[in-house]
Amino acid sequence: MTIWNLGSINADMVYALPHLPTAGETLAASNLERFLGGKGANMSVAAARAGSRVAHIGGIGPDGRWALDRMTEYGVDTRFIAEVDMPTGHAIIAVDKQGENQIILYPGANHAIEQDQLGQALSQAVPGDLLVMQNETNAQVEAARMGCDLGLTVCYAAAPFQADAVQAVLPYLDFLILNEVEAEQLRESTGQSVAELPVKHVLVTLGSKGARYLPKDGEALEISAHKVKAVDTTGAGDTFTGYVLAGMDRGLPMPQAIAQANRAAALMVTRHGTADVIPDLKEVLEARFG
Repeated sequence: MTIWNLGSINADMVYALPHLPTAGETLAASNLERFLGGKGANMSVAAARAGSRVAHIGGIGPDGRWALDRMTEYGVDTRFIAEVDMPTGHAIIAVDKQGENQIILYPGANHAIEQDQLGQALSQAVPGDLLVMQNETNAQVEAARMGCDLGLTVCYAAAPFQADAVQAVLPYLDFLILNEVEAEQLRESTGQSVAELPVKHVLVTLGSKGARYLPKDGEALEISAHKVKAVDTTGAGDTFTGYVLAGMDRGLPMPQAIAQANRAAALMVTRHGTADVIPDLKEVLEARFG
C-alpha cells in the first residue's frame, strides 16, 4: 500500500542558543545548520525510513530543488511535488541547551498547491491506502474529502493547531493525532472530549510521558515513552507520527505501531536536526534504552 502525504516542505535553519530568547533580547548563536524540514517532509521521510512506500504531495520554489533531491534520496516518491513561482517554505528554529525549541515559520510554496495537482496525485491511490495531512499547507479540506470518497484511510496530524482547521476536516477523518494541549483546546472549541469525537482512531501524544490511544470501539491505552537525554526535540513528534502511520500501513496492531514509534521518537530527540537525522527501522529495532 501507499501513504499519500499532503505535506509541507521547509528549509529548517537551526540556531544553537544558550537559552530561548525573550521579547527584545538579542542572542548570539553558537552554531547554524540547515536541514530538510517541514512537518510534512519529516513525516514522509520517517514513514519511508520505517519501511513504507510514501508519495509526497507538495510545493517548492526554484530555491528548493535541493529539498526535492534530498527527499528522493531518502526514499520518498517526489513526482507530485510541484515547483511554483514563490520561495520554498522555511523555518527559523532556536534550540537551547536543554533541547527545547522556538520556531518561526514562513509557509511560502506550501500554500500554493493546486487542486489539479492534488487530484492528479490521488487519482493513483487505491482503497486502503493512507492519506495524511498537517496544518501547514492549503487544500486540506479538499484532500480529506477526496480521500474519504476514494476509500482511503484519512489521517490528520493537528499541528500547528487551529481548532477550526481540525473541525473542517473532522467529518472525513479515520485517524486524528494531536498533543495533550491541543486535545484540551479542541474540547473547549467543540464541547466534546477527544474520546467523544466521531473518529475511529484518536492518538494523543504526551511528550516525555508517551502517548494515549483512544479507539472508538475499545478501551483507552497508555504507552510510556523511553527515558533518554534530549538534545533537540525538533521533529520528534513528526517522526513519531510517520512511524505510527508506517506501522498501520504494514498491518501492525496499533499498540505495536505506537510502541515502535515511541522508540523512533526517543532516538530522534538524542540528535540535532530534522528530516536528515530521522532514524531508520533497523536503528529503531536495534536501539537499547536504559
